[in-house]
Amino acid sequence: QVKLVESGGGLVHTGGSLRLSCAASGDTDCISTMGWYRQAPGTERVLVAGITKGGSTNYADSVKGRFTISRDTAKNTLYLQMTSLNAADTAVYYCNAEYYCFRSSGDYTGRDWGQGTQVTVSS
Repeated sequence: QVKLVESGGGLVHTGGSLRLSCAASGDTDCISTMGWYRQAPGTERVLVAGITKGGSTNYADSVKGRFTISRDTAKNTLYLQMTSLNAADTAVYYCNAEYYCFRSSGDYTGRDWGQGTQVTVSS
């Protein structure tokens, strides 16, 4: 019920910066939590940063102090500002949204993912 489209990935040198965007559409009014995950080749998808509807954020230890997650509710867009990038940050980054929708037709919950955007940090 929520469509997520990531953008902003690309190739950057070590120490560089990138800003990822995630445009949400659909039942955006009932999104409770959004987050950025990443998956490097041969590894499991892991949480990079998350943000709740109330504005609370959390980060993986590996990105604390370097990445900043934010959201623009009016624009239905989630962002991940990444700085001081290094080779370990190379991965496909995915946007995620959890939602709890209360409708007259019936309540429902869900968790959706974007298609992913590649971030490659060259040495």
